[in-house]
Amino acid sequence: MRTQIRMTAVLVLLALPACGGGAGGGGRTSPFTGERGGDPGPVLAVKIDNAPGARPQTGLGSADLVWAEEVEGGMSRLVGVWSGTLPDRVGPVRSARESDLELLAQLGEPVFAYSGAHEAVAARIRRAGVVAAPPGAAPGAYERDGRRASPHNLYLRPDRLLAAVGDTADAADAGLGFGDAPERGGERARTYEVAFPRARFAFRWAAGEGRWRVALDGDAVDARPATVVVQRVTVRESALRDGNGNPTPYTETVGSGDAVVLRDGRAYEGRWARPEKGAGTEFTTPEGEPLRFARGPVWIVLDAADAAD
Repeated sequence: MRTQIRMTAVLVLLALPACGGGAGGGGRTSPFTGERGGDPGPVLAVKIDNAPGARPQTGLGSADLVWAEEVEGGMSRLVGVWSGTLPDRVGPVRSARESDLELLAQLGEPVFAYSGAHEAVAARIRRAGVVAAPPGAAPGAYERDGRRASPHNLYLRPDRLLAAVGDTADAADAGLGFGDAPERGGERARTYEVAFPRARFAFRWAAGEGRWRVALDGDAVDARPATVVVQRVTVRESALRDGNGNPTPYTETVGSGDAVVLRDGRAYEGRWARPEKGAGTEFTTPEGEPLRFARGPVWIVLDAADAAD
């Protein structure tokens, strides 16, 4: 049993600054956070390292949306998504996987930053509906940090990257809905944990901030999502292998399954559905009503469905 859940009535607040994020203000509404203000523009998706040597990561705290996915050996990596407001620096940047293309298709035509890819994956990326932006496509946008050991030392300058790739498409509707929580259901959840074979994600509700605090393998992360989703998906072996001969997992994000949505200090059981690659992912209650997210940044953990059995 890989998914471990702990719900307690104990509220622990750490001495960290509060995080804002309301629905007020002018401008357009972000399809990734449900917040108004600013001008959601081109979508930047970055493949981010989550090995112990990569921490603390840079830029995660400003991401609109973060996906956590399983990679070889039961470890994990992250995909951070930004639209409108960009951080100065993001990283460490790591390599792409085949299932990233299915995942990112719901964002429209994002700029996809990654350090490299298996030859077969690189060919598929070139044919996919993304703007491929590894270091070779925009070398001036990437830099090595001499204080970090390779391969955990490649960082991205997002403004330089978007300037290098030129015209790009604006953010697409990813299917996410924002608004009030369901009137019924939901269990009080002060902490919630999800475990991959070799990675652990812990979320702790901070009522004074109205956000969840994130820890990766016990390491605190500078990120404060308003909503956390545990999306139960099929994770299967692909035909590809890494340099050590380990099979590369393929995470299926088209289809349907169970989900848990954490918001406002409560956990709501739900369902997710995505009928095709070009469609967004919709979340509903078990009765089929929309299961809306709290406005603000979103983290989605793509957890193997059989791990919850």
